[in-house]
Amino acid sequence: MKISFIGCGNMGSAIIGGLLKGGVASPADITAADAYAPARKKAEQTLQIRTTDDNLQCVKGADVVVFAVKPIALGEAAQGMKEALTGDQLVISIVAGQSVERLGELLGADKKIVRVMPNTPALVGEGISGWCANRYVTDDDKKTVSRILGSFGKEEEIPERLMGVVTSLSGSSPAYVFMFIEAMADAAVLDGMPRAKAYTFAAQTVLGSAKMVLETGKHPGELKDMVTSPAGTTIEGVAALERGGFRGTVMEAVLACTEKALKI
Repeated sequence: MKISFIGCGNMGSAIIGGLLKGGVASPADITAADAYAPARKKAEQTLQIRTTDDNLQCVKGADVVVFAVKPIALGEAAQGMKEALTGDQLVISIVAGQSVERLGELLGADKKIVRVMPNTPALVGEGISGWCANRYVTDDDKKTVSRILGSFGKEEEIPERLMGVVTSLSGSSPAYVFMFIEAMADAAVLDGMPRAKAYTFAAQTVLGSAKMVLETGKHPGELKDMVTSPAGTTIEGVAALERGGFRGTVMEAVLACTEKALKI
């Protein structure tokens, strides 16, 4: 399977890395185009793939074409693509906020188009991607999408009406989790723990807690109750969070992000 990438920045490179690590493709199967020379050089050196600054040349002969550019750069990246792309090629876009309809306007409404919202944990092989497809995408194409996205984390096909929610829930929320880890570590430092060790303890705690939710199948509230003893230390912390409006604030953050995502 020949795969071309339009854009090989952080997310593009994360996907390429997943494809290589998972054995979905070899370096010889992948070509990436990017207008930014340092990005091309880095991709060549770290991923051992071919690169070019010519988007139209890049997509020739590819089975799958992945658009991995910033939303502001999509218009320029799509120039000439209606003619360059064929109806047999599977087009995957990870460009935030761009609907399947909009992608069709730019790339050709008759093309097989898949819209994806990944997230930055893809950089360490623990991403979660929501995706939807237009009517030209076949069942076999969907299996290909699952193989590609599954190479750097989990993936779920969803209705396009939920893509805004996916953007806020998984696309943007790593930032909130990082802030939570940083805040916990700051408190530990205040209590005397060295900074590096505080980050390790905080990050591992978040990782382990998330794994418990995924692997036990228990409700997060039930898992919380397992840690919260009567008149114990944990319930004191929970009470402090609730006094600060913790859950309501998190909900407001996700809802605000969804609203913004739908306006892009």
